Amino acid sequence: MSEYSFSQPEIVEEECDILLIGGGMACCGAAFEITKWTKDTGLNIKLVDKAAMDRSGAVAQGLSAINTYMGENDPADYVRYVRGDLMGITREDLVYDVGRHVDDSVHNFEDWGLPVWKQKGDEGKKLRDGGKPVRSGRWQIMINGESYKWIVAEAAKKALGMENIRERIFIVRLLTDKNDPTRVAGAAGFSVRENKIYIYKFKTCLLACGGAVNVFRPRSVGEGTGRAWYPVWNAGSTYAMAAECGAELTLMENRFVPARFKDGYGPVGAWFLLFKAKAMNAMGEDYQEKNYPTLKEDGYDRYAQGHAMGTCLRNHLMMIEMKEGRGPIFMDTPSAMAKLAESMTPKEIKHLEAEAWEDFLDMTIGQCGVWAGENIEPDKQVSELMPTEPYLLGSHAGCAGLWCSGPDDLPGTPEHYHWGYNRMTTVKGLFTAGDGVGASGHKFSSGSFTEGRIAAKSMVKYCLDNKDLKPELQASSEELAEEIYQPVRTFLEHKDYTTAIDINPHYITPKMLQFRLQKIMDEYVAGVATWYQTNSAMLEVAERKMKMLKEDSLKMRAKDLHELLRAWENYHRIIAAEAHMKHIQFREESRYPGYYYRADFKAINDDDWKCFVNSRYDRSSGEWEMKKVKWKPLIAVGEKEPEGIAHAGPEL
Repeated sequence: MSEYSFSQPEIVEEECDILLIGGGMACCGAAFEITKWTKDTGLNIKLVDKAAMDRSGAVAQGLSAINTYMGENDPADYVRYVRGDLMGITREDLVYDVGRHVDDSVHNFEDWGLPVWKQKGDEGKKLRDGGKPVRSGRWQIMINGESYKWIVAEAAKKALGMENIRERIFIVRLLTDKNDPTRVAGAAGFSVRENKIYIYKFKTCLLACGGAVNVFRPRSVGEGTGRAWYPVWNAGSTYAMAAECGAELTLMENRFVPARFKDGYGPVGAWFLLFKAKAMNAMGEDYQEKNYPTLKEDGYDRYAQGHAMGTCLRNHLMMIEMKEGRGPIFMDTPSAMAKLAESMTPKEIKHLEAEAWEDFLDMTIGQCGVWAGENIEPDKQVSELMPTEPYLLGSHAGCAGLWCSGPDDLPGTPEHYHWGYNRMTTVKGLFTAGDGVGASGHKFSSGSFTEGRIAAKSMVKYCLDNKDLKPELQASSEELAEEIYQPVRTFLEHKDYTTAIDINPHYITPKMLQFRLQKIMDEYVAGVATWYQTNSAMLEVAERKMKMLKEDSLKMRAKDLHELLRAWENYHRIIAAEAHMKHIQFREESRYPGYYYRADFKAINDDDWKCFVNSRYDRSSGEWEMKKVKWKPLIAVGEKEPEGIAHAGPEL
């Protein structure tokens, strides 16, 4: 293509039985699992990924730990852990389902070549043979994981076959069936490398495109603009496309605000758990211990027992210090390493220092750059901590996502938790996994992969149960192509109106529109600018500004395929952001202090709000329907797993 010109895009139409949308851990899990169940069925499976599977998704840069591995632990205790961390409200059936299956996935990772740290004496023994891992916490095991995603993607590609995989295709719209609007039937997107539109028709699909980053203004500005903890290519596509298709969302008021090493967003987990480092205020005080009594003031203490408290509450205690002028907050790395070195040989001390750096080299190389650039040696100097901007996700210490049907073999599960196939949303044939499944956080990488495997089995069963299904799309290929390329048309029509290509009264660049979205969310929907606080009046202002932003988003331009990518990511971010705003507006309490505060409803109100908040979006009218959904505990405090619940066998 010549500069500032597009030919009419080529339209590529494909049909399959099952489409996997995404290339992260969840879709890799589905790709690995699904061929076991489609043998001799004649079912055709395709996978389409916006990026390239080797480095796609949240694990793209690597990881230094697998955060969900049961080992000797009881999955029922895992449910209690997740429920406690997420302030009492989770879908315990979904969490337990991951817990009872996840270890088999981790054993596969090790079989494929992922190096897992072992305790002394077990170095040559695999996990599945009883090898004991080095744990950085009750549920976490240490790995050398720079190539973690590469290893997992290789297994997925080998299982599915590269002939069934298309990379660099950005799916932007799901399509319901012409004869049944409650059923998904297709998807449409475009190549980010060629002038092509891709339209898929299918019986069922797995929508697993991660969570959402850059919805809020990041702390990093200037030359660091866009630097974030969560991968920047996760644009809320899972939530937005599902919502526009009519799927019910749940707990979209929840967000994750990780406390990380300042500026580099480096992980703190290994330092807290493996190296036993402590965080302190500027006076050298343990602020968690100091501020713990304040949790009683707003009823937060019922979700905290000593230091075993929800992640958001640890943030809350940190923010008290910073707002009252006792910051910065520091990680006391020198004391931790000195304490560990007391019983070590010089060689072991050298190894410990290498591990301290490797924690970042495996997953956040930028943090090593910050340390090196600021002359920080972790054994000699403390490092500053800071809560980040908010992220929307469902697989880490957050639980935003889609309302999904759960497993059918858990006793005591209420009817409204199970209405169909496991991990199917409220839209028939639309499944999700990983960040897409709401109300069940803390699955992390291994749990997301496992959830993809669970969904794969369900999708095969769905197809076999609906052999005669003939999907028909509501829109024509030409209509879809025109909609997808509208930012291109807008640019070509108006580009000659001004001499400066980026300044034009008829269009807005995707970058500028994203800045506007981030400013609205940051200043009115509890971002860093207001110390994560909002109220009904602020949310009303946000609502008005978001309405105008949605109108202006139709005037985004795309001067090339990269800008077309950015434009559609912004469409998705806006829908995800609006859902987040609407949910916070509806829930009149501060359920997640340290993640966000309703300043007009500061307390936790279990009497009225210990429930799920669910929503539906009407694409034609742009209206949201909000409702409460009853929460039910399935595993009591201190109780072993219910009778009749079976652990997974060697396979799902």
